[in-house]
Amino acid sequence: MTGMMNIAEVAVAAPLDKTLSYAIPEELKNTAVPGVRVRVPLGRRTATGYLLGVSSGETEKLKPIREILDTDPLFSPAWVEFLKKAAAYYRFPIGEVFRCALPAGLSGKGNDVSILSEKIYSVGDCGIEPAGKKQKKVLRLVQDRGEISLSELRLLVDTPHAVLSRLVDIGALQVASAERQRDPFRDQPVPQDNDLKLDVDQQSALDAMQEKLDAQEFTAVLLHGVTGSGKTEVYLRLIAATVAVGRQALVLVPEIALTPQLVSRFRARFTDQGVTLAVLHSGLSDGERYDAWRSIARGDVQIVIGARSAVFAPLGNLGVIVVDEEHETSYKQSEGFRYHARDLALLRGQAADSLVLLGSATPSLTVYRRAQEGEVLYLPLAGRVAGRPLPSVELVDMCEAEQVGALSEQLLAALADNHAAGGQSLLLLNRRGFAPYLICADCGFGLRCPNCEITLTYHQSARKLLCHYCDYDQTPPDICPRCSGHNLMPEGSGTERLEEDLTARLPDCRIARMDRDTTTAKGAHQRLVDSVLVGDVDILVGTQMVAKGHDFPNVTLVGVVDADNSLNFPDFRSSERTFSLLVQVAGRAGRGDKPGRVLVQTYSPDHYALQCALNHDYQAFYQQEIAFREPLGYPPFGHLVNLVMAGNDPEKVLRTGELLSRQLDHYGQDVEVLGPAPCPLARLRGKTRSQILLKSDLRLPLHRLLQYLVPLSKQIPSGVKLTVDVDPIDML
Repeated sequence: MTGMMNIAEVAVAAPLDKTLSYAIPEELKNTAVPGVRVRVPLGRRTATGYLLGVSSGETEKLKPIREILDTDPLFSPAWVEFLKKAAAYYRFPIGEVFRCALPAGLSGKGNDVSILSEKIYSVGDCGIEPAGKKQKKVLRLVQDRGEISLSELRLLVDTPHAVLSRLVDIGALQVASAERQRDPFRDQPVPQDNDLKLDVDQQSALDAMQEKLDAQEFTAVLLHGVTGSGKTEVYLRLIAATVAVGRQALVLVPEIALTPQLVSRFRARFTDQGVTLAVLHSGLSDGERYDAWRSIARGDVQIVIGARSAVFAPLGNLGVIVVDEEHETSYKQSEGFRYHARDLALLRGQAADSLVLLGSATPSLTVYRRAQEGEVLYLPLAGRVAGRPLPSVELVDMCEAEQVGALSEQLLAALADNHAAGGQSLLLLNRRGFAPYLICADCGFGLRCPNCEITLTYHQSARKLLCHYCDYDQTPPDICPRCSGHNLMPEGSGTERLEEDLTARLPDCRIARMDRDTTTAKGAHQRLVDSVLVGDVDILVGTQMVAKGHDFPNVTLVGVVDADNSLNFPDFRSSERTFSLLVQVAGRAGRGDKPGRVLVQTYSPDHYALQCALNHDYQAFYQQEIAFREPLGYPPFGHLVNLVMAGNDPEKVLRTGELLSRQLDHYGQDVEVLGPAPCPLARLRGKTRSQILLKSDLRLPLHRLLQYLVPLSKQIPSGVKLTVDVDPIDML
């Protein structure tokens, strides 16, 4: 039957490059509004979709919506437009973008009842006395409280499900469902605030941003401040001014590990002012994320702090977005929807007429160049707060140095002297595990991952060989698989071995380790940070986690072990990453009243990245780095898209790459097509991998060429997956 009915535009959570149209049945017309989730037919199955808009038209050939999953809209039209633009830019299926942006409990097939609500118990109206001891104990507890949630009850007493069921059955207890409200700060006292006095540079930067904030128009700002220059205090003042005029603020940090310390500063400043904060990151439980997201969507939250995914927070009145440490590569999602949170923050700022503040001591070259060209407002903070000096940096040439394991005698002596003087030390070795290799001393055989064909890292405490790419693990063999020798030896050092060596060499020092192996448990990272702050740790050993954002006032010595590690990556950004990491970790020293010292162990002391880090000289590094990149057309002088083909059959992967390369070369005006070539990690998670790199001076030709990928992708054989990475960061 043909007729004029409402038609729903639906983004289905499936790998489709467009939205689909469905008929809205008469009985669903009142509830089928933009912003709700729906169940729709898709082929022979049903799928979850997100209703983006409603229009009128012919519905004869359209399948009907099966079910509306929400009573109220979950998102606004402005949020929909933001996600549509993000999906179009990164060439990712629109429905999958919505699924990624929504929290657990809302992104799947339906509402997870355990996330949305929980059971509340109260005293029943019967006079029956329960028989068992546990039943009586639970009943008395509920009688004392009046009513209690199931989660609270389980914290107070071991409550088997059968006990509660029996009490409800006899009428001793009543049970009802209530909306869950989890407060992540429930057991945390409000910290003491330090309302610091701004120096001249800080005040000048704040005044310039206040002027832009008052204009309520989009402005991108780079706050370029050396480590310890007081960028966080500027963030706090700017956000206070934003909240005071009724607008909201979003603060992004590059790592979950940094969130607690920043949240503590914000709670200390804003809690007594009645300002509501919410936290969003993957370290929260599904329920905590859902509660935060729901409160934000309702408009109950003024400030949101979180990691990469917090850029999708449904804030309706954004006044300012802060991207702290904007240079960090962890803002780029490495799998699935490969967005860059910093760039999406700029996109949101444009749509909301917000001020977007990018903060860093070592800005990414792309952002810094835009600031130099006037596209981004440049605000420098030249010195540390209170006139404190930057730490002195010394390079230790490991070609000449005496070594004790992974440490030079010079660094080992400096650690001992610093401990004797009452200072704390921090050691960076950006390689976790005990040793990067387990090698047979008789025949040279090294054990490799069968899925990725890279060497397995030896973890001594867990007694495992582990692949850090696919998490394959095996127990180390007692004899060599090749020659049956008994001399399998760990070679090289990771953080675990460094911790062991230091414990043996400096037995009087209290040593702790901060890496992914020691911070997996919830709250483990914050407990380590707290231990350092209260002085329970003398030497903190860690991966790049220790380099980022921490403020340890009594750390007066920083050591960098194997500074060349990141220099040797097959990536044009390796020098930039090395310089940034060294400057950031050096900035952990001397942040209190005592001066800081930094020792950097290297086999390449003359490399310009290390020489510039030695002098904290960003300008010199920038000038030398762009001289290498400009002739090659690499960012910031050009734009890149990486196409990665992966499959079980190497021949199919090779043929697919050759086919795509020929066709893209034919269509690609003003685009350089490089490849196909094997990826640096040519085999990963059991798949053979090849890549094609697209390069152009301008974005438009690249995105015009990507439009041809939709018809071209239909020629890709089954068993080969094509991944499109726009503005790639990791080229491995």
